[in-house]
Amino acid sequence: MFHQIITALAFPIVKLGVNEIDPLTYAFLRFSLSSIIYIPILLTLRHRKKKIPRRDHIRIFIIGLLLIILNQAIFIFGQSMTSAGHSSLLFATLPIYVYILAIIFLNEKATARRTVGIIVAAAGVYLILSGGDIKFGSEYLLGDMLVLIAVVAWAVATIMVKPLALEYGAFRVTGLALVYGSIVYAPYGLHRALECDFSGVTWVGWASLAYLAVVISILAYFLWYWVLKYMEASRLAVIQNIQPVIASGVAAVVLSETISGGFIIGGIIIITGVILTQIK
Repeated sequence: MFHQIITALAFPIVKLGVNEIDPLTYAFLRFSLSSIIYIPILLTLRHRKKKIPRRDHIRIFIIGLLLIILNQAIFIFGQSMTSAGHSSLLFATLPIYVYILAIIFLNEKATARRTVGIIVAAAGVYLILSGGDIKFGSEYLLGDMLVLIAVVAWAVATIMVKPLALEYGAFRVTGLALVYGSIVYAPYGLHRALECDFSGVTWVGWASLAYLAVVISILAYFLWYWVLKYMEASRLAVIQNIQPVIASGVAAVVLSETISGGFIIGGIIIITGVILTQIK
């Protein structure tokens, strides 16, 4: 629950940051700062923990691409084109993808009730993307679709990390993945940063960046994968649904974002469907 609270706050906080800093430059600075913090710790752990073979380093590298490129970079870019409430609600569909992948790759059991829940939640996603205040061709559509790609990438990474976290530790695997992904993103991110004008960035923008780099990329990532060691992936993922409530409330207060009737109905449908997937 603590993880969900600090993660939910990221949606409106990112929105404040990308309002002042180019989204892809913002991502580069965030990943670079996180890597600077991670690297010395990982070098220390390297001599105290079990050696990671090359095949697992390759898996961790792929996880890094999923987390940094497909999840976070695309999420930040997508967040700049949609609302904090919308992106948090789309992240509420995460349990659907984790549930399906956990059945396929982690041998978790499928049930008729969970399958119905997936269909109901998918209907809620469609309502958010095509109805209410959001219609195809509207101002939020592209941003919502990019955020949805980020959600699926996070689900795949969650499934891939679980066995590695059990074997080598959640902090070590998370840190290596983030550093690997950051290295791949660095050339493009540096190019964007060199062209960015930082003269208009206020303390709010820098504080937003610091929150994402330290609280989310280090603390929240570690907590998610640490808990994953002790819980079923689909059970952990359902807790993600506290985020729309927190993020939408904060966004309404801080960013003056409106919460429409269609948005509320879609949100209720999504959360109802996800709860159905978890009832035993």
